[in-house]
Amino acid sequence: MFGSYDVPVEIEKEGVSLSVERAGEIMTYRRQCGDETVEKMLLASTGKILINPVEPVNKPKEITASLLIELARSLVVAPAATKKIYVTYPVEIGVFIAMDKKYEVLDIVSIEKQKFTLYGDPRSGVICKYWKSEVYSTIPTANPLHVGVIELSITNTVSEWVNVTKAIFNAYGMKLYYSNDMVCMKATMKITGEKTAETGFVDSPLEGGMKKSLELYTVKKLAVVSTKFVMEVGI
Repeated sequence: MFGSYDVPVEIEKEGVSLSVERAGEIMTYRRQCGDETVEKMLLASTGKILINPVEPVNKPKEITASLLIELARSLVVAPAATKKIYVTYPVEIGVFIAMDKKYEVLDIVSIEKQKFTLYGDPRSGVICKYWKSEVYSTIPTANPLHVGVIELSITNTVSEWVNVTKAIFNAYGMKLYYSNDMVCMKATMKITGEKTAETGFVDSPLEGGMKKSLELYTVKKLAVVSTKFVMEVGI
């Protein structure tokens, strides 16, 4: 499904069907996924359709830039150690119209059921997209239209053993890559205290030959203040 397409185009895969048709100076975009239907008319006669994974914080509603991944098994990290693990996250698929190297977001699709949670105090906490993941020592096999893989390098900078149960990421720092077999990111977690850590991303694929995704905040021309997330009330 991922890639660049000429119009007209019709795609149906994994329960998602989408099409773009042209009639004179108007193009019509239609998409069906589960009970959700989207239809848009585009006042343009030319353009390509780009489909690639995007930052997974837009569905079911675009209300946060933070992704919280709860670990199915907690990690106990040794003092002054750096260890690498793999976790998963829910893939969201962006559909763009491209003309003269300018892009516009048409639609965002997610096959996985998704929900939100709160990190911190109910009055001052951070709303986060929520996902629970197993912890893997090697790259897990995952359907790239459903689930992506994060390679997470954890560094414990303190002199005590530290228990890690979750990781929160800022979507503005995400660098997504994809192939026919995998959607992925590389991330870091620097433990700075018993209950504190900072996370960020590395701009690199997990395997050679992967393509880099078009980033939503770049297309939307958003001003990005920070690409890190500081976990201050528990890890």
